[in-house]
Amino acid sequence: MNKQAEHLSTADSSGTAEQSSAKPACSYFIGADGGGTGTRVVLADVSGKELGRGSAGPSGLAHGRDKAWQSILLATQQAFAAANLDMPALADIAVGCGLAGVHNIHWAREFVALNPGFGAVCAETDAYTTLLGALEGKPGAIIALGTGSVGEVLLPDGQRREVGGWGFPVSDEASGAWLGMRAVNHLQRVLDGRAASNPFASAVLTHCGGDKDAVFAWLAQANQTRYAELAPLVIRFAPEVEVARAIMLEAGKEVAIMAQALDPESALPIALCGGLAAPVASYLPTDLKERIQMPKADSAVGALILIQQHLHA
Repeated sequence: MNKQAEHLSTADSSGTAEQSSAKPACSYFIGADGGGTGTRVVLADVSGKELGRGSAGPSGLAHGRDKAWQSILLATQQAFAAANLDMPALADIAVGCGLAGVHNIHWAREFVALNPGFGAVCAETDAYTTLLGALEGKPGAIIALGTGSVGEVLLPDGQRREVGGWGFPVSDEASGAWLGMRAVNHLQRVLDGRAASNPFASAVLTHCGGDKDAVFAWLAQANQTRYAELAPLVIRFAPEVEVARAIMLEAGKEVAIMAQALDPESALPIALCGGLAAPVASYLPTDLKERIQMPKADSAVGALILIQQHLHA
């Protein structure tokens, strides 16, 4: 994976991946947050007032750049419908996109080149738009915990840096998939007699099919998403089963390591984002727990900030 993300945009509907100095006068702005499981968009007017929201299927670039646009278009139509507005010509809409897969610069360029006619397009990583939304475009850091994980910091001088996000299974520390893999590892030890049985291991065994043969079959089909489905069991049993608690405490330590790498001086605000933010927050080291703040908005709003910043630059 190329972790050096490139900011890509078009300021017209020509479909080129090159930066353009033209700044079209669009009447509406769309912020799109897209990943491997779904797409969420927010619709705003020129003043930045939120008008409506929509959702659709995946728009992570690994699923296809044309499919990403299909999902974004469908979600955009839903947002206009939710706002009781007729959808205008695409040329009258500027769209900012925070998408999984933008690290692959070839995918990102292809995506921007396939612009179906929006008046302006900006494509960035979903980590960056998560940061923009969480901190309202101001300097600071975020650590996003979901199926995967990533951290990003925006420094006061405008420089950006990313930590983690190398992908499962080699990275994604403290993520749902990371928690799930450790749950299965514990189950293997219990089935072998290398660890004592407990209600946590029994619940994982039930999830994976109920016996050793079923676990082998489950493992043969396991991917990041399937491992992440086990994360709720780790969270559920952590208060009462020591091994589950140890996994959550290890996750908290991994978040602290990311936070230290992002902001060594502990001088910037830091937000914990994503579906696992709340469960993992309880297991953070005390000094970090005291610094963590709630995100002010989501990645779709961050994508809205992205396109607004681009057009007003």
